[in-house]
Amino acid sequence: MSDPIVASAREIFATVLADMRPAVEGASPEALNWRPAADTNSIAVLVIHVMNSTRMWLSVATGAPLPERDRDSEFVATTADAPALLAIVDAFGRDCETLLANAGEIDWSAMRETHPRPRPGVSDEVTAAFALIHACSHLLEHVGQMTLTRQLWDARNGG
Repeated sequence: MSDPIVASAREIFATVLADMRPAVEGASPEALNWRPAADTNSIAVLVIHVMNSTRMWLSVATGAPLPERDRDSEFVATTADAPALLAIVDAFGRDCETLLANAGEIDWSAMRETHPRPRPGVSDEVTAAFALIHACSHLLEHVGQMTLTRQLWDARNGG
């Protein structure tokens, strides 16, 4: 029998990825690269960041090797169009699904190393359980931000 925690994460992940798509689909490059205010992120930035982050955190949770990552570049990312951004969602989504599908038995209390974390004083070592919960909650948070950013764009531009 598969781990019910991993099975639940797979279900949440699939649902949230499906919820992400309407924020991107049919949007112009201007909409996808627009920042509602100077200190906010565009839909493109949020997609690039959260897909890289989710893959990294799922790697930590499952004990897979950490993928290469340039976190700073995620926050200046732009996209040419919606299909290009959705292709990234699909590719990273497959990577994440594979990590979860191949997880096997996981000791949720096992300590795992992460990439260096941006907050000073925060440990680069977490439990597998923390990594999985963080992957899901972080993904949910940013999909909500994408949805709101798309709604703001549409309201601003008569859509």
